[in-house]
Amino acid sequence: MLIFYNSGMKNVPDLFILSEHAELLKKLAQWDIAYHQNDAPIVDDATYDAVKRRALEIEKIYPSLAVNGASAHVGAAVSNRFQSHRHSVPMLSISDVFNMGEVGDWFNKLSNKDIIIELKVDGVSYSARYENGVLVRGLTRGSGVQGEDITENLKTIPDIPQKLSGTFPDVVEVRGEVYMKRADFIALNAESNRQFANPRNAAAGSLRQLNPAITATRKLSAFAYTYGEISNRDFATQSEYFDRLESWGFKTTRQWVNRADNLDEIQNIYNRIMLIRPEIPFDIDGLVLKVNDIATQERMGSRANSPRWEVAYKFPAARAITTLRDISIQVGRTGVLTPVAELEPINIGGVVVSRATLHNADEITRLGVRIGDKVVVQRAGDVIPQIVAVAEHAPGATDFHFPDTCPVCGGNVVQESGMVARRCINTLGCPAQLIGELEHFVGRKRFDIDGLGAKQLESFVGRGWIKTPADIFTLIRNHGDDIRKLDGFGEKSVANLNKSIEGARNIELHKFLFAIGIPEVGEVTAKILARAFGSLSAIRSAPAWKLKSIDGIGDVMADEIVSFFADSHNTDALDKLLEQVTVRDADMVTSANDGPLAGKRVVLTGTLANYTRDEAKDILERMGARVSGSVSAKTDIVLAGADAGSKLARAQELGVTIWGEEDFIRATEN
Repeated sequence: MLIFYNSGMKNVPDLFILSEHAELLKKLAQWDIAYHQNDAPIVDDATYDAVKRRALEIEKIYPSLAVNGASAHVGAAVSNRFQSHRHSVPMLSISDVFNMGEVGDWFNKLSNKDIIIELKVDGVSYSARYENGVLVRGLTRGSGVQGEDITENLKTIPDIPQKLSGTFPDVVEVRGEVYMKRADFIALNAESNRQFANPRNAAAGSLRQLNPAITATRKLSAFAYTYGEISNRDFATQSEYFDRLESWGFKTTRQWVNRADNLDEIQNIYNRIMLIRPEIPFDIDGLVLKVNDIATQERMGSRANSPRWEVAYKFPAARAITTLRDISIQVGRTGVLTPVAELEPINIGGVVVSRATLHNADEITRLGVRIGDKVVVQRAGDVIPQIVAVAEHAPGATDFHFPDTCPVCGGNVVQESGMVARRCINTLGCPAQLIGELEHFVGRKRFDIDGLGAKQLESFVGRGWIKTPADIFTLIRNHGDDIRKLDGFGEKSVANLNKSIEGARNIELHKFLFAIGIPEVGEVTAKILARAFGSLSAIRSAPAWKLKSIDGIGDVMADEIVSFFADSHNTDALDKLLEQVTVRDADMVTSANDGPLAGKRVVLTGTLANYTRDEAKDILERMGARVSGSVSAKTDIVLAGADAGSKLARAQELGVTIWGEEDFIRATEN
């Protein structure tokens, strides 16, 4: 239900809608980073699509929210692991439709109804720039505006020519999809220590390797289907463009391409492709419907994030019925316990499924599922199988009881107030959490240890050389000779790693608090705690009531901090760590009047000319301000740089004080 501040005010969202919309965008941003940057999706396509559709619904009713909302969003920001370049022509995404009603809404608006229908390949988008027929740059989609430079990796893929054949424009950006055939995916997982979830993940992880030699060992394939910048377009239709692509040396999906000029034909093609889908040697998740005439495409143009002349007609999730044999528990890297359904193997959409997620204890209760029942299993978005319903209750079925202790380490399992997830609180001592915790521990703004990435940590943990964070600081002393014998390591790299480890032995209190992975304690909260208590010992012994008295520390956060330091597994690991490192006490803020901005809530938005976001944030916090990520009625100041968007507009609506960069500079000088 949509509610307004005032029924006489049109298209003005109330606080409930603003809050819902902000939460939807937060989820999408998190999922985009997991999907596009980390090559490790944390939700299925169906869940992502549902959240995005809700955000778009809100933005359709309240256009002001669309400026920096889902309507304007493409992909995710580029990773700092790669150099980035600006796309000469934005690399947009394609709007999704899910039924014939939505297809009809799009189709009926077309002036030219000659439609070309292509497969929507489930892979990773690329853009390859050719100058005088030579490949000079390859980019990922990235944010749609900026892409990651993967030139050398693209050169390793046989389907992407390094030199064009035949007659070609002086400049052309060929765009398409890098993918992995299902057979090649199965072979990769069979011979690899790392198990990829699906061919799309395998393709993404292979394409975004820092070492092109690794990419070259992976059997990647590629199709081309569109273009960006082009100096001379001598083709009039998408069909003719396929001719050009093939003459230049690219592969296309032509053998599966169809033409249609009415809705019945479109639906018939959709149904036919659905039937032969298992026979296609690579994964697809729908069809792409395009206006064939390029002049019409150009006249129709684009929205903020997607062309008007094409849509992606998505396939529904594949479903089947099988028997639930048992329910096991997986412990994730954050300690969350996830129930997993052990199934009688069943073929769903050409893939044999024997396990499926049940998400959490509440979901088991909601479904009413018991061990032995016949259940409906869905390959949601063709990625993560999940149980969606009980098809038939078995007479002898048994209830599942969620464990009170962690099945991996025996640590206590808690369920925070208002949360559905149950979590092992042995944060520093649970092997299931160890890799994730260590990655966090050594990261920037924490211990900042170079040379200990995920790959190295997995190797050292797998060999038993690192069991707790404290083991990092004895790693070279105890295992240096063995490390030198490993691939990728030598005398120099071990020396550099040792230097980085030794340089991390002396650390500021707030960085230490951020590093050890206390639930709910991020960078900002760690700084608040450090300034309020001054020392680690004071924080360790602080009761919940005292923590809650600190501005910025809520009830849930205070309880998490107390629980963390009360758990014997955590304290044992912490004491071992303190034998290796020195934690520097912080200057305590004893008065609310300390600093010119003491007690002020400040929000940063846009780009500052003279400061990075982190630099400005640090200065504001040293001036006593609390820096927040969102604008509300409690915000005192919004510091707005260039290209400030919805946060600035929101501040203006609420009458919040707005600073430009000159105001900020003057405040720092006073």
